[in-house]
Amino acid sequence: MDLASARVQKYGGDMNTPLPEAFLTQIAAEFRSDFLTRDPAELEVFGKDWTKVFAPRAGAVVFPVSTDEVARLMKLCTKFKIAVVPSGGRTGLAGGAVASNGEVVLSLSKMNRMHEVDVLAQTVRVQAGAVTESVHKHCEAHGLTWPVDFASKGSSHVGGNIATNAGGVKVIHYGLTRDWVLGLQVVTMGGEVLELNGSLEKNNTGVDLRQLFIGSEGTLGVITEATLRLARTPGDLSVFFFAVKDIPAVLELFQEARRAPFEIMAYEFLTHNCLQAVMRNLNVKSPFAHEHGAYVLLEVQRPKSADAQIFLDGWLAGLFEKDRVVDGTLAQSTREARELWSLREGIAESLVRWGFVHKNDIALPIAQLEDFIAEMYQMFAGRHSSLEVYLFGHIGDGNLHINTMKPADMDKSEFLKQVHEVDKDLFTLVHKHEGSISAEHGIGLLKKASLHYSRTPVEIEYFRAIKKIFDPDGLLNPGKIFD
Repeated sequence: MDLASARVQKYGGDMNTPLPEAFLTQIAAEFRSDFLTRDPAELEVFGKDWTKVFAPRAGAVVFPVSTDEVARLMKLCTKFKIAVVPSGGRTGLAGGAVASNGEVVLSLSKMNRMHEVDVLAQTVRVQAGAVTESVHKHCEAHGLTWPVDFASKGSSHVGGNIATNAGGVKVIHYGLTRDWVLGLQVVTMGGEVLELNGSLEKNNTGVDLRQLFIGSEGTLGVITEATLRLARTPGDLSVFFFAVKDIPAVLELFQEARRAPFEIMAYEFLTHNCLQAVMRNLNVKSPFAHEHGAYVLLEVQRPKSADAQIFLDGWLAGLFEKDRVVDGTLAQSTREARELWSLREGIAESLVRWGFVHKNDIALPIAQLEDFIAEMYQMFAGRHSSLEVYLFGHIGDGNLHINTMKPADMDKSEFLKQVHEVDKDLFTLVHKHEGSISAEHGIGLLKKASLHYSRTPVEIEYFRAIKKIFDPDGLLNPGKIFD
């Protein structure tokens, strides 16, 4: 028997091996009538994430509304040896939420309750299915926010953010998701409910198990609730959109911003072809009359002084005097700020809409960025010249999004073959510059074969040993990361 066949048997079957009738009968007897669906349209929607590489082949989708229902389901799945794929907003780009072998998809979409904000402690407890943007709105009346922010905030779930330790556009100021999670409620594959750290700011009682589940991509347990740390809503913000000569100029401008006496909230960049894609998709115009080598979106918190505007005007004038920027604009209203942000946040959606894109999400030490980008473009020009690269990212935290667009006249299978070779060259370069092959979206199915570029064999064995403790039968999000 080959490995693929063995895996199908272990995980309870694929689409050609129906879920056991005894399991379905027990589900019908013990849960709500709308708890489980096998409707083909629902299986298609909930069996995949934003990755377009893997075909969804889920066996069923379940919709719990409480931690108790999750725990009872997990016990049943363990009893019948049925694999489970946790599912949130499905905005990931590594195949981490794909059900491709007949697994039961555990959708947390109906677990979206948010408790009252604790203004004194500056925390809020929410269920894992709460949408990121809904949490922001829930807290804003109190002058507070959960400072995890990215383009998919309108559909991503808190549980998914935590399971992938999501980054986003404000990492330079606030850090990663794990920095804003005080406590977790987690259900293991065996159905045990773990309460980890509650709402404690300090808890020095040994290993912090909470941190094992943050970033584990749903392979160790299902996050059902979280107590989130909140921050004060930032004060007056200024949003700049600059045109610069080239990518080295992007980094020179970043040095200028780092030295300035204001708080940088976000420092984002994009190449001209990314801007063109957004203009076409959103039907908007460029802020500038001419094409430029690259663009920077800079959001800063203005100094709290009467001279703030004078300072900003002087700083801006200095950039032109030093030839750090070619052109630039400053948002004069909240509406204009949103419009400028849309030029950056609309890139991923625009690229996907206009073609088939192979995405890479990497991180590098900031000091290595300029050399890496130069060598990357040389690598594409020398070995993969038929492919166009769309580059954007969070320069402030060293995160680059490298998007390779399929040529219109190239067959998809040939394109996938070529980008497989691209990945090997790219990840070799990432390793050379001491970077990570995944900055934000995790490993999932898409990058697990490349994990060795960023993790040593000893680390991977430790990962597998931890997985064995929490999920000895390998039923939870099987095949992902290091499985």
